[in-house]
Amino acid sequence: MPSLGDIARSQTSLDDADIAWLHALVADWQIIADLSFSDLVLWVPDAESRGMWAGAQIRPTTGPTTLLEHVAGTFLPAGRTDLLDRSMSSGEVLTEDVDDLADGPMVRVEAVPVCRGERPFAAMVRRGAVTAARTSSALEGAYQDAAGTLIAMIGRGEFPMPGRRSELADSLRVGDGFVRTDVTGLVRYASPNALSAFRRLGLTGDLIGTHLGGVATALVDRRPTDRGPLGLFADDDGGETDLENAAASLMARIIPLRSQAGRDGSLILLRDVTELRLRERELVSREATIREIHHRVKNNLQTVAALLRLQARRSDVPEARTALQEAERRVASIAVVHETLSRSFDDVVNFDEIADGLLRSVLDLSDLGDGRLVADRIGSFGALPGAVATSLAMVITELVQNAVTHGFDPSSTAPGTVTLAVNRIRGRLRLRVTDDGSGLPPGFHDTGSLGLSIVSTLVEDELGGSLQFESNRQGGTTVAVSLVV
Repeated sequence: MPSLGDIARSQTSLDDADIAWLHALVADWQIIADLSFSDLVLWVPDAESRGMWAGAQIRPTTGPTTLLEHVAGTFLPAGRTDLLDRSMSSGEVLTEDVDDLADGPMVRVEAVPVCRGERPFAAMVRRGAVTAARTSSALEGAYQDAAGTLIAMIGRGEFPMPGRRSELADSLRVGDGFVRTDVTGLVRYASPNALSAFRRLGLTGDLIGTHLGGVATALVDRRPTDRGPLGLFADDDGGETDLENAAASLMARIIPLRSQAGRDGSLILLRDVTELRLRERELVSREATIREIHHRVKNNLQTVAALLRLQARRSDVPEARTALQEAERRVASIAVVHETLSRSFDDVVNFDEIADGLLRSVLDLSDLGDGRLVADRIGSFGALPGAVATSLAMVITELVQNAVTHGFDPSSTAPGTVTLAVNRIRGRLRLRVTDDGSGLPPGFHDTGSLGLSIVSTLVEDELGGSLQFESNRQGGTTVAVSLVV
């Protein structure tokens, strides 16, 4: 299905400024559809004057639709566009009743010229079912009155309003809470949901007849940087704000309304977000707690690593010293992951910096850390969950340490290279640790040492992956690990 931009650029002669205006209109016209209980269709003129194209449509969330099929992207030939043509040429809102619903009520079609400045360049059609004569409720009357004002503003080029819209604008709906004020800021109508929201904020009594800015100012907790409800509700530009105190939190959007005579009050949309804000605060607190836990675990692991290092230095038995140094490296590799997690806002880490740190650490602590052995990383791990990162850090530490220890002769002066190559495609991670050392010994088995036993257990049991060892024809060893992330 083509978008409004696709249709406007390929089928019309509208310029970029016109198209941007239409995008701003359809971004906000859900409000009009809900207030008027009507379907809206935006029509743009064909570049060759052959008719009109339906660029976009919206259905109301407050009532039934009169358009069972999606019409956006369809073409209306010139002979069937009389109402649209007359509305655009006269600059007036024109109405007619049509009977195009089988076994249904008549449909009232209202053509509204869409203007930028004083020039009509498109048309918006409002379609609503014609109901039997009855007395409208106060809510319906207030909704329709506000819709009529907004539609008149479209015809005068005063809506949509210029300026950047925030995500808050898309989260508020007419049914969440609706308030209509007059030019002085007095509340002419407040929907039951809006009244309930203010009651939760601490209001006693009714909203109607009160000055909304003053009521809100008296109820909310103000911060030094706040603009303040009183100024915001009186502003000709409108805007968005949070109304908060210890009891409740409301989101509010103020849309200034204008008639031909000037300012005509405001339309305010409200939503009670108290529970949402509580969950957000709990989430922020939980995230801070988790980061603090990772930080403390990292500190404790570094303390254990330091103790192991001290003990290794005091040991006179070479085998014991080697075992303590290996334990130190394993604890340090886990500490690196927790250090990264302590800086993250979720349980996901950028593993590239962890892998690079592990490569440097293994070389620095080895007997070959004199510069003749080089370690490189090729490819990117990307972001990994914390649980995967912890096990993978241990795997890389053991494999690189094994390559350094068993692949190269400390007494030789020949240079050597250890390469960590990684490839991540469609949820599968493949890494290869390759060295150009002496290769696998005869009768090699991956359970022959504690380090390789740890690697095998972590890869196959913890990560659910596979592990392969192979000797390179040019010399050296490659260990391949494959797992799903």
